[in-house]
Amino acid sequence: MAASLSGKKIVFVTGNAKKLEEVIQILGDKFPCTLVAQKIDLPEYQGEPDEISIRKCQEAARQVQGPVLVEDTCLCFNALGGLPGPYIKWFLEKLKPEGLHQLLAGFQDKSAYALCTFALSTGDPSEPVRLFRGRTSALDAQAQWPWLTGPVTPRHVGSSRTRARTHVPCISRRTLNHCATREA
Repeated sequence: MAASLSGKKIVFVTGNAKKLEEVIQILGDKFPCTLVAQKIDLPEYQGEPDEISIRKCQEAARQVQGPVLVEDTCLCFNALGGLPGPYIKWFLEKLKPEGLHQLLAGFQDKSAYALCTFALSTGDPSEPVRLFRGRTSALDAQAQWPWLTGPVTPRHVGSSRTRARTHVPCISRRTLNHCATREA
């Protein structure tokens, strides 16, 4: 797959120019493709993080008729079986950070992990979508990610600023699935 994309343009599905800049900076000068941002309205799939990323990537590739890269971010509380997971945006919008942290009030386990998944398609529906994941864990989510008990405005949800504040991993230059933290 990598050889077939060398020298080609890949559409990075985002309407956020800063997110594109961040990903290009992380990938570095030696990345063999050109990334261009394109905002695409994709359905809000339900399921497990990998399944959601694959379906979003397939749909984006169908719409673009070419290579695409999509990104999904999850925040998963172990006491809640991994929820809210890929639904973190909606949990934050409805519950606010204060309500989100209160979900853990009845549990002794306050641990969580942040997961960032990038899905890459060559644009050929016969080729599998490739997934690249970064994950970082916290034994006490509220202690490591204090924004869970402080103010976060909805405009930050899903932005690189939220990822930076939560230290959600992104793509790295060397392996595309190594954890990295970027400040907005």
